[in-house]
Amino acid sequence: MVTQERARPGVRLTARGAIALIFVITLASEVTGSTFIVGLVFTVACLAAVLLVQPRDLLSLVVAPPLIFFVATLISAVIGVFGAPSLIQALGLGMFTNLSAAAPWLFGGSALVLAIAWFRGLPANIGELRADLRASRPAADTRRRQPGDEQHFVPEPEGYFEPRTYGSAREQKD
Repeated sequence: MVTQERARPGVRLTARGAIALIFVITLASEVTGSTFIVGLVFTVACLAAVLLVQPRDLLSLVVAPPLIFFVATLISAVIGVFGAPSLIQALGLGMFTNLSAAAPWLFGGSALVLAIAWFRGLPANIGELRADLRASRPAADTRRRQPGDEQHFVPEPEGYFEPRTYGSAREQKD
C-alpha cells in the first residue's frame, strides 16, 4: 500500500503580516544608527517577507517596501530630534541624510522583492487585477447620439451644488 504524504505549506503570511514584519524589523534596526546595519536588516526582512507571503498577496507586498522604509526612517528621525535647538531643521537634515545614505539598500530591497515576487506569481496577480478592473468598468455606449435622442437624467449626489442650466436654450429677442 502506497502512502501519500501531504506537503505542508509551512508558514504563510498575509500582505499585512508581511508588511508588519518588514516594518517592525526595520524600525528595530534603526536603534543601531548604522546605515549599513539598517539597510542589511531591511533587505533581509524584505527577502523573508516575499518568501513567506501568500502568493495571492504578492501585488500588495511589492509596492510596500519604499513606503515602509520611509515611515520607519521618519519615526526614527522624529525620535532622534528631541532636544535639538531647531526641531524642523534637525528633522529635515536627519531625513535627508538617512534616506540618501540608505538609498542603495532601499532600491536593492525593493528590487529583490519585485524579482522574487515575479517568479512566485506576480504576473498572474496583475492579470487578475486587470480582469477585475475591466469587469467593473461600465460598458461604453458606442453609438452616436442624435439631437432627438432622449437624455437620461442622472441625479447629482447629495451635497453637491454646482450651478447648471437645465432645459433647452432660451431664444433671444432682438
